[in-house]
Parts: sequence; C-alpha cells; structure tokens
Amino acid sequence: MLKWQEVFSKNGLPWQDAETLAEPLSCSTLPQLKAFLDAVHIRFCLVKPFQESKGYPLVEARELLPSFDNDMFEHKDLPGFAMVAFARQLHYFSEIFQYDKLHPVITEVEGVPCCPLENQVYHQNLETIASRLPRLHQDVFRQQFRLADTSLLDTYPALVPYLCSMDRAQVLALDAGRQFHLAGIFASFPSDIDSELKRFGIRIGKFVYGDNELYERNRMFVYQYLMELYGFPIVSERRTSSALFARKLHKMGERFILRVLGQTDRTITTYTADGENRRYPLLEKIALVRVDEDQEEAIARIDEGGFFLDRARRVIIIRITYRQHSFDQSNVRQDRALSVAFQEVLHPLTGQPLPGLNIIKDTTNMFLRLNDIVRGEFSGRIVYKRTEVVENTDTDEKRLKFLYAWLTKHQRRMISYSDEFFSNVSKVLSGYLYSPENDEVFGTVRELHREVCTRFSYIQQARRVRILEDLRLRTFKGTRISYRQMMREALEQLTDLKFEISTFFPDLVDAIMACVEGILSDRYMLRTYVEPPEERLSKAGLEIRRNYGKLVSLLDGFRAVRKARTHKDEVLS
Repeated sequence: MLKWQEVFSKNGLPWQDAETLAEPLSCSTLPQLKAFLDAVHIRFCLVKPFQESKGYPLVEARELLPSFDNDMFEHKDLPGFAMVAFARQLHYFSEIFQYDKLHPVITEVEGVPCCPLENQVYHQNLETIASRLPRLHQDVFRQQFRLADTSLLDTYPALVPYLCSMDRAQVLALDAGRQFHLAGIFASFPSDIDSELKRFGIRIGKFVYGDNELYERNRMFVYQYLMELYGFPIVSERRTSSALFARKLHKMGERFILRVLGQTDRTITTYTADGENRRYPLLEKIALVRVDEDQEEAIARIDEGGFFLDRARRVIIIRITYRQHSFDQSNVRQDRALSVAFQEVLHPLTGQPLPGLNIIKDTTNMFLRLNDIVRGEFSGRIVYKRTEVVENTDTDEKRLKFLYAWLTKHQRRMISYSDEFFSNVSKVLSGYLYSPENDEVFGTVRELHREVCTRFSYIQQARRVRILEDLRLRTFKGTRISYRQMMREALEQLTDLKFEISTFFPDLVDAIMACVEGILSDRYMLRTYVEPPEERLSKAGLEIRRNYGKLVSLLDGFRAVRKARTHKDEVLS
C-alpha cells in the first residue's frame, strides 16, 4: 500500500517531501491552485487519517449518489475545514465576510525592495494564526513556524493540520505580484438561510408571500432541494454556510474556489467558478471509496493502471462531478436537483484521472443490494427517515426500513430506468411485499409495511407519468412517433393509471392532468383530426378522433377524483 506521504508526489509539482516543496511554488490561476490544493487536501485530510486511524469510516459509494443521506455520526478525530480562494486581491473593509487578515511579504517589485519589516510581518502572521489555535497547539506551532512565512503557499502543506483544528475557514487570494497566498484565517461565511430559502421558494412557485400554510407544506421540500443543488442534505452549519456562500459569490460574478470537508461526510466538496457562463458553480466531491468486489471489470481496469490506493481493501480515490438541474414544476421528477455528470478514479501517485468507470451508479449493484436486503443478507447501515440508524437486515422490520431507505434513495433513478430493469426490481419487491407467506410477519409492523408499499406505488405511477410526459412531446422510448401511436399509448397509460390511483398522490394526479391537457391541446391535432367533419377523415384520423374523446372522458374522471379528494381533505382539516 502506498504511504500517505507519497500520495500525489508525482503530480507535476516539485515535492521534496510530504510537507515541503523543493523550490518556490508559482501559482497564479485557479486551475493551478486547485491542482495544488487537491494534492495537499487529499494527502493530509483523507489519506493520512485513513492510514493512521484504526477503523477509518470509508465513504460508501451510495453516499455520493443524489439524493444525499443525512449523516448521523460526527467523527471528531477526523479533519474538517472550510476554505475559499479568490482570483483577485482582497480589500479588507469591502469584503462581505469577516476574517483575520494575514499579510504577504513582497520582497521586491520590479527589482525594487519594498518590505523592510519582513521579520515583523512574519511575526504578526504567526501570532494571528497562533491566537486562533487551541491552546495546546500554540507553543508547538510557534516553535515550528518561528522562521517561516506562513502566508506563502510553500508553507501551506505544513499548516494544514493546524488549520483543520480551527472552527472557521481559511482564505486564499492573489497578492500584488498576482500569486496566490494564504490571505486570512478564521473566516465566517455569511449564511442568510431564511432569505435565501424564501426567495428561492417563491421563485420556483412553492411559496407565496404571506401564505403560511403553503410555506409550512413546502418548506422541507424547498430546503432540501436548495441544499441538494449544492451537494448536501440538510446539514451542519459549516457545510450549509459554505454552500450558501458559494451561491452568493457565484451570483456576484466572483471567480473563486470554495471547498469544505465535513467530519461527518468525510468528503471534500468543491465549488468552482472561473468565469464560465454557468447557472451554478461547478460542483465536485472527492472521497475514499471501497470498490465492491462484484465490480470485476472496474477492479481489473483500476488494478491494471495502478489506481488502487489500497489494493487489499480495494480502496480508491474517487472524484465525482455533478450536474445541477433547474426546477421544473411539470416534471414528475421535479425534486431532482442534482445528477452525476461523470466519475473519475484518481491515481494515488500522479493524480491523473481514470474516466469511464461506473463505481457509484451501477444498476447491477443496485439490484444485487435489493436482493440482499429482501433475503436478509445485507450487512450495512442506513439512516431511516433522518432520525434512526438501522444496522443489518436480520429482521423483517429492519428489512422494511432498509427497503424504505433504498426506494427513497433511488426513487428518481427508478422512474427513469429501463422497463427491463424495473421489471426485475418489481418482481423482487412484489415477491416480498405482497407474498401471502409474509402476511403474519407484516401484521406486527403494518404501518411500516404500508409506508414501503406506498413508496413503491408512487414509483410505479410516476413511471407512467414520465411516459405521458414523453408522449406529450410525441416521443416514446426515445423514438419520434405519429399522432396515431401517441393517442394509443396515452390511452393505454391513462387507462392503467385509472386503476392504480386507489393509492392517491396529489402531485402525480396533477401531473397526469397536465400531461393529458397538453396532449389534447395540440393545435395541429385539433386542426387536422378533431375539428374537421368525420367524412373528411381517413381511417387513421377517425381512430385518433375516437381516442381523443376517450382521453377527454378519462381526464374528466381524474378531475372528479382530484376534486373529491381535495374536498375530503378540506373537511378533515
């Protein structure tokens, strides 16, 4: 196994040892800075604790897959930090956040000496950092860095263990010579979560100004969606403030890198904005992950290129890049804020990426996990409804809780997956949830069983709604279709849904009605097949008109059900 001191030691930077560079580092652009920070943070904040901490909690691949699970444990002995780097010089009074300033030492500009108080600046920076460290580290820190310029990037690797012991963030920026340096410490990122949440909710139509009931009903959805856009569930203050500060900086047009490592998620999350025309900052996560032993092809490719950090335990350094999605009220997967754009395994020596592998989204693995859960053979841990940690699947109650978490986690993907994959999933789930042999067992956990069945029913109905969404655009299974086929398929889907809405989901019924209304209001179809006299229509045209009438009738039925259910809810409330 590669030692942590050697990680990224051949990434193109002049490393002398784990903490020292053989020559001064010149770093003037965000990509250069990011390459340097990747090496330092992965080496000191991920690999070092992995090798030195007994029982280091590796990140499970599913934890990197949206939607993200809530973290139930904080590993206080592991590193954690927040950091922001600006591709400009800082203006202390004008910045929108608080931090303790460190002064760079510019020895000369165009050959002219300009800092006669070099030692005093060193000492001031040293004392500024020391004053923010826990008392037990202060004397050791002063002794170690008494002769060093702590603002230089050359010193940064040795500083990282101390910076990780601070509660607040580090600040990097360009100096007068257009080189990055450590410009500040103990920074507080502003987090106006209340205003951000309400503005965002109003913009996507989930809140209305002054409507308390609507706010109460949709608040958790909006909160979770907003946080997931930036790569987190609803989490601790450090990561929440980092996400919202990245949002604010991007809106302001700043060029920056913002990075945060939580002691709960053990994952380095990075936001980058380098002047590209993007709606959101680029979002990446880096973590140590164990490759499942049944991913034989991936293991072979990783092993062939020497990409394993620890071959015996199949541990790799993985980087996930995500794609953010704008909210779409009409999409049945409207809660999908984030998806995986691509995955890369990083070489532990060179940092070179190995693309083209599917480590965290493998459908075969998903199906195998599902089988293991149903059989009671799955060993692992999940968080049930953000409040309860459930370990292993040795009882039916635990299996149901695992299934609920599994269905919730993969809901959006299952709505989109192929018919063949979903058919296999349905067989496994139906064989367990609806088997007469399990009636007696489920009788003792009836409410839990009902919750799992309801979640499964939602996914089944949502898949049909997704098909209706495609049919509205005259596409079916990725192929452009005729109006005749569109009406046939829409009629079939709506007829099936009519018998499935005994398990009633208001948002799905609304989506169904919106899709059908969109189909029925197609102007070309109305002008060509509905409005002309019947004698002018061909056989195909007559079929389209008949199916049009049937769809109208079915739509009226759905409207009646929706109205009756709304009235019932109002009476009960």
